[in-house]
Amino acid sequence: MNTATPLDERTPVIVGVGEITHRSKAAEDGLEPIELMARAMGAAQQDSGAAALLAGLDSLDIVCEYSWPYADAPGLLNARLGCQPARSVYGVTGGESPVRYIHEAALRIARGESQVAAVTGAEARYTADAAAKAGVQLDWHPRDDSVKLVRGTDLCHPAAIALGAFTPVTIYPFYENAALAHWGQTPRQAQDESARLWARYSEVAATNPHAWLRQPFSAAQIAHIDASNRLIAWPYGKHMVANPMVNMGAAVLLTSVAKARELGIDPARWVHVWNGAAAIEPRDYLQRDVYHRAHAQDLVMETVLAQVGGDVASFEMLELYSCFPIVPKMARRTLGLAADARMTSTGGLSFFGAPLNNYMTHAAAGLVHALRGAGPGKTALLYGQGEYVTKHHALVLGSSPSPGGLPRADYSVQAAADARRGEVPPLVLDHAGPARLETFTVVYGRDGAPTHGIVICRTPGGARLIAGVPASDGATLQLLTDLEHSPVGSNGQVRAGEQQGLVWRAA
Repeated sequence: MNTATPLDERTPVIVGVGEITHRSKAAEDGLEPIELMARAMGAAQQDSGAAALLAGLDSLDIVCEYSWPYADAPGLLNARLGCQPARSVYGVTGGESPVRYIHEAALRIARGESQVAAVTGAEARYTADAAAKAGVQLDWHPRDDSVKLVRGTDLCHPAAIALGAFTPVTIYPFYENAALAHWGQTPRQAQDESARLWARYSEVAATNPHAWLRQPFSAAQIAHIDASNRLIAWPYGKHMVANPMVNMGAAVLLTSVAKARELGIDPARWVHVWNGAAAIEPRDYLQRDVYHRAHAQDLVMETVLAQVGGDVASFEMLELYSCFPIVPKMARRTLGLAADARMTSTGGLSFFGAPLNNYMTHAAAGLVHALRGAGPGKTALLYGQGEYVTKHHALVLGSSPSPGGLPRADYSVQAAADARRGEVPPLVLDHAGPARLETFTVVYGRDGAPTHGIVICRTPGGARLIAGVPASDGATLQLLTDLEHSPVGSNGQVRAGEQQGLVWRAA
């Protein structure tokens, strides 16, 4: 006798995914972001096998797009597709946002508020930047530069902005350098770990037909610094940095089980949305307690791990966000993953490509394809991160329905993350005297020479400060970039800079 619990008809399932990678930078055949989205949506409908799927679209989320701002992206896309969803939303910035939009679309379906939902996004920076440099006018929908796009200068403290420490490539190294010291690694050991990890990401990208750079790199190639792999911000060379110079679009389509059955979508195409978790860190990174971990990330990882029974082996496949190596390195330690575990189904932002906020839509597509071929009872983890180790969102997907039934509505673990946060040191902008190094980076120019260092330090009284190291201070820069010894914890002296801000010199 069959005693299996009947599947609730409101159960949310992903039924279609679509991707497009357009490699041309030529103005005459470049595809604008709206066109990339439309083609990705069409590919997702085709992937579902239901020709009328988009005709029933009632919810649309568009991932925040940067390469060609539109005044009304949802309106343009709906007109292009001939759709009239009751709900059309243009999202806020954040690399984790596609995970959140998929999660929230699934919850709306589970509540009976939606039957067919779409999450889509695209970037065309490869073409847009090439046209701008050549002075060529693109024959695209009008660009609206009055659209306010969130930048690093909107998020960071003025003292950090003055030192140039307001971009991802200058901020993530603060975590890398603090974490390796906390883990007891030498910088060389940490670089070796990053290079091996990124080599595995590149191997996955090499087999992904949608990847921008389909070339496997060895760990030695990734670690070796030369003209083609110049240092960007210590310790990251070009191969360890996300590549936003791409033209890419992706879409994910979700329905209820009832709607999927009504449309005749083969259950073999269904991927079930289980549960997830989300939390954030203080937006200003100078207002965080430590840099060797992120409490929000820890709680999110621990929560989704518990949702599959506490055994990381329950995840048949993973996508751990990969703008820089420190992100998956921290996440895999919290999860208890082996260092050689495969942590991507897509290829990572350095090799697959980094269509800014939209990478995780592509990553979701990669996990969907993988789960469809994995057999029943398999799960996957989709983890995205936004801003500067700030916003964290993870989602469990399954090839079979969740044993817990419909996804839980309350997925925030913010209170628990906040409870773990230690005392945040006061930030001082004026200090003269001793200061101990908390973390740092060194920024390099295109010629490979350091332009300056940036250090975060603690005063003898426990306050925090951010200061620069001039390129002329070779001894301090040599200490900061020593591969055999971490400089974290080193003592130095702070003085006022000749123009503005503070300057640190190693003792």
